[in-house]
Amino acid sequence: MAGVPGRRSTGHRRPVMSDLPIPSSPFGALREQLLEAAKTFADGPDALADILTGMVDDVDHALREPLEIFPVCHHSPASALAMARRLREKQPKVIYLELCEDLQPLLQELQNCRLPVALQAFASELDGFPSTWGPLSVVAPITEASAEYQAIAYALTTRDVEIVLVDRSTDHVFQWDPHGSGKGESAVDTTPEAAGTQPHAGKTPGAAGTAAPSPSPASGSPASALGSAQPDEEQAENAALHGEAVGIQVGHLRPRFGELEEHLLRHGKVQHWSEWWDQYVEQPLINADYDTYRQVMALIGSLFRRLTPANDRRLAIDEERERYMWTRIREHLAASGVDRSDCIYVCGAFHAVSRVAEFGSDGAHTYQISPRTKTRWLYGVIPSSYSAIEAQFGHAPGTVSIAAATWNKALKRTGITPFRLQRSQSGKKPTKAKRSSTSAPASTEPVTDRLSTFLASPPLLDSFDEAELLGWCVEIVRLARDNGYLASTADAIAVFETSILLANMRGRRRPTPYDFTDAAITCIEKDSVPKRRDVRRLCEILFGGDRVGRVGYDSLPPLARDVYDRLAPLGLALEKHTLQRALLDLRAKPELQPCSDLLWRLRYLLPPEVVRPIMGERHLGKRSIQESWDLGLGKYQRALIELGYEGVTVEQVLEKRLRQAVHARQATAATALAAVEDSLLYLDNPRLTDNLGARAVRLLAAERTVDDAPEVLRRIRRLLAYYRANQPGLPDWFQEFVTAGYAHYCTLLPTVCLDEQTTVEHVAAVLGFLFSMENLALSLGCDRTQLELAVLQSHPETPGKQALIWAAQHLLGRLSLSELRERCDELLANPLVLPSFPQYLSGFVQALEPAPALAPFVVELISKAFARLPDSVLLPWLPTLLITLRNQGGAMLPRLIDEAGRTFPARLSDVDSWVPPWERRASGTAAPAADSADAPVPGGPVTDLLIAYPASVDAVANLLGCEGTWRSPGDSAAAGPQSLISPEVSALLADYPATAHAAADLLLTSAGR
Repeated sequence: MAGVPGRRSTGHRRPVMSDLPIPSSPFGALREQLLEAAKTFADGPDALADILTGMVDDVDHALREPLEIFPVCHHSPASALAMARRLREKQPKVIYLELCEDLQPLLQELQNCRLPVALQAFASELDGFPSTWGPLSVVAPITEASAEYQAIAYALTTRDVEIVLVDRSTDHVFQWDPHGSGKGESAVDTTPEAAGTQPHAGKTPGAAGTAAPSPSPASGSPASALGSAQPDEEQAENAALHGEAVGIQVGHLRPRFGELEEHLLRHGKVQHWSEWWDQYVEQPLINADYDTYRQVMALIGSLFRRLTPANDRRLAIDEERERYMWTRIREHLAASGVDRSDCIYVCGAFHAVSRVAEFGSDGAHTYQISPRTKTRWLYGVIPSSYSAIEAQFGHAPGTVSIAAATWNKALKRTGITPFRLQRSQSGKKPTKAKRSSTSAPASTEPVTDRLSTFLASPPLLDSFDEAELLGWCVEIVRLARDNGYLASTADAIAVFETSILLANMRGRRRPTPYDFTDAAITCIEKDSVPKRRDVRRLCEILFGGDRVGRVGYDSLPPLARDVYDRLAPLGLALEKHTLQRALLDLRAKPELQPCSDLLWRLRYLLPPEVVRPIMGERHLGKRSIQESWDLGLGKYQRALIELGYEGVTVEQVLEKRLRQAVHARQATAATALAAVEDSLLYLDNPRLTDNLGARAVRLLAAERTVDDAPEVLRRIRRLLAYYRANQPGLPDWFQEFVTAGYAHYCTLLPTVCLDEQTTVEHVAAVLGFLFSMENLALSLGCDRTQLELAVLQSHPETPGKQALIWAAQHLLGRLSLSELRERCDELLANPLVLPSFPQYLSGFVQALEPAPALAPFVVELISKAFARLPDSVLLPWLPTLLITLRNQGGAMLPRLIDEAGRTFPARLSDVDSWVPPWERRASGTAAPAADSADAPVPGGPVTDLLIAYPASVDAVANLLGCEGTWRSPGDSAAAGPQSLISPEVSALLADYPATAHAAADLLLTSAGR
C-alpha cells in the first residue's frame, strides 16, 4: 500500500490476526473503526488493515497473559512513575526483569552507589570467541528516573520480595551476533540518529560505542541550522565513562525503519527522536492511569515491531531473547511454586507484544538454551553519567538531564513516593521494610478498552507556567554572562517571547525545554563561543547538568579498596570527582615512601590522566626526594575498577602483566628487557626479575632478525650501568644474555649486511652491542676470533653498511686511521662515486655507535664533504643528514659537537687564518709554533731513555700516523722537527731530578730483565 513505510510483500507477511477467528475481545469496536479508516484512506483494506488491526490484537494478546506484563521504555519518567504506582498498589512477590541474568549479584551493590552507575561484565581472557574480539565489555546503565531502578529498589528494600533477571547472559550477547560485531542487542540502534556499532578492523568487536546523534532537520525550528557545537572537555570525558563497551538497556523503543522516524520528526516539527517521544508519548502518559499506560505502551511496541523491515537481523535476535526470557520465567515459576498473580514481568514494550511460540507462562513449546562458552567473565559496578548514556544509545545531548528534571517535577506534582536505595553503613546490612499484607488483590475484572478513549480524546494541554519560564530565562542569561557572553535583560525577554512563539508554531501550549533551548540559541548565541561552553551546553546545565555517578567504597573490588586504604596517609579525599594534588616530601616524611611506590605502580598500570606526576621522576638507580601528583582516582573511577578485575593487589596485577608481556606470541628480547627494567623500577622481586631475564635470553636466541637490536642495545647498556652502580655483581641471567648475544649477533652480522630490509641503524646497533659488550663477553669466556671472522665474512653492498664494516675493521686493528682516510679521499676524488658519498658519510655517522673514538674523523669527513661535494649532491643529502642526527641525537650529537668545538676556532677573528688540521697534515706544514719552537732539544734522563730505546716511540707514531726524525740533544728546530719536550718540562725535570732518575732506574731494570 502506498504511504505505508516498511510494508512487507505478501510472501513474507506475518499471520494477519484480522483474518483469523479470535475470541471475544474488548477491543472489537476499536478494530472495526480502524478497518473502516483503512478502507477510507488506503487504496485497499488489506495492508493497512493488517497493520492497524494487528496492533490492536497484539495489545489484546499481551493483556490476556495471566502473568502481568509491564511494558516500559528505557529512562522514561512516565514508565518510572507508573512502576512506582503499580508496585505500591500490587506489591508483587516476584519481579521478572529484562536484564542479563548473570548481572544478578551486582544488584545488591547499587545501595552503595550514587546514581547514575552501570552494571558491567568484562572479559579479557576469551575462550570460545575470536581473540581479536577481546577484551569484551557490556554495560547496563541505571538511573533513578527509570522503571528498572524502581523495581530493583522495591525488591531490595522490601522483605520476601525476589527479583529475577531473565534476559540472556552477557556471554550470549556475543554468541548470538552472527556478524561477529559483538553488538547482538536490539538496544543498540542503527537508525540515522544512532549510528551502528560495527567495529573497525582490529578493534574490539564488543568495544564499539554508539555515535552521538545527528539532529534531523525540523520545520519551524530556527535553531536547527546552527547544529550542535563540539562538547567541552569535561563533557567529553564524562561521555567516555562507558569506554568501548556494548550498551544494554531495558525497553528500547525507537523506529527501526528510517523513513518512519523521518516522517514522525518532520510532521511532529521536532529536531530529534528524543523530543518527539517526550512530546507525544512521555507527557500524555505521565498522568495516565495504569491500564491506559499499559495499553498505549503495548500499542507503540506493536507499531514499531510490525514496521520493522523484514531483513532486519536484530528482529531474529530479539525473538531469541524473548524465547530465552519466557523459558527462564517458566523455570522459576515451576521451581518456586509462586502464584502468577503475585508476579510481574517488566520488559520493553517491543517484547511485551511478542508472537513467538514460547510466549506466555503457559507456553507448551520448549526452548533449548545453548550453553555459555568457557570465557571467564568478571563483574562490577562502574560510574556512569547522563552524557555517557546519551552517547552510548544515540540520544540527543541533554535528553537524560531533561528526563531527570521531568521526573523530579512529576514527583512533586503527583506526590508519589518513589523507591530509593539507602546507602548502607560499612559492614552493616540494610534493613528491609515488611511487605504489606493489604496489597491489592489480583484483579478479576475483564480488560476494558482504554485505547479508544485515549486515541479519540484531544491531548490534555499543560497550563502555561509563566513563572517557570521566567526563571529559565533569568538563569540562562546569568549562565551566559558567567561564560563570556554579552547577555542582558533584553536577551532574557527575547528568549521568553521566542520560546512561546516556537511552542505555538509546533502546536504546543506550554514551551518545553527543547523550545527553550532553541530560543536561547537563537537569541544569545553569537558568531563564536567566547569560552568552552556554548549556549546549548548552558541549557543542559540549567536543566540539571551532566550528573556523574560514583561507586561506593563497599562496592569496589578488593584492589580498589586496597588502593584507597594504602593512600590514606596522604590525607586526601580521593573519592571526589575532582583532581587532588598530593605533595610528598620523602626526606622529611619517609613514611610516605610506600605511597610513592604505589603511585608509580598505578602510573604504570592506569591511563595517564588518572595518576599524573607533576614533579619527580623514577629511573634505574634514581629516585626523587620530593614528588607532586595530580590524582583523579575519583574522577576516573572506572579505570581503577576495571584494574581490579585483574587481581587482588596492584603488585599482583603488575607482575601478571609483566609475565604476560614476555610470554606473549609477539614478545621479543627487547620486550623482555623492558619488563626487566619495569620489574626493577616498580617491584622489589628479585626472583621475578631473574625469570624475566632468563626469558629474555631465550627470546634473543630464537630471533632470526635484528629489528630490535637498537632497543636491545639501549636497554642492555642501561641495565649494565645500573647493576655496576647498585649491585655487587652481575646476575647470572645478565651474563648469559651477554654471552648469548655476542655469539648470536656475530652469527647474524654477515647475513644482515647483505639483507636489503636491514637498515644501517640496525647494523650499527649490532656492531655497537658487539664492541661495547666485548670486554665483558671476553671475560665470560667468549672468543674474539668469532667477531673477527664475522667482520671478515661481511661483504655489504650498500655504501652505508660498507662504512660501518670499515669502522669495525678499524676497531679490530685491521685498518689504520690513515688507510681509512685514504679510502674516503679516494671516494671524494672519484666523480662516479660522489652521488653515493653521502650514504658513506651517513654510515660513518652511525658508526659512532660502536666506535665513539671516530668522532674526530667523522667531523673531518663531514667538513670535507661540505667543502668538496657539489651542490647538486650536497643539498639533496642535507635532509637525510639532519634526520639521522635528530633520530640519533641523544647519542651522537654531543660527541660531534664537542669534537667540532675542539677542531674549529673558538673566535670569529681566527676563522680567516685557520687551516684545518687535516689539510696541514696533507701539505706537510706544521702547526703554528709556540714561543719555544726554535729551542734546542733539551737533554736529560728522559730524552736519553727515549733515544736509547726508540722502538716504542716509533710504534706509537706509526699508529697515530705521525712522521718525523730523531734529533740529538742540543739540536735546534731548524735542523729537524719540533722538539718533543717543551722547555718548561725540561726545567721542571732539571729542578727536581730525583723522580726522573727513579723512573729511569725502574725502566732500565725492567729492560734488563
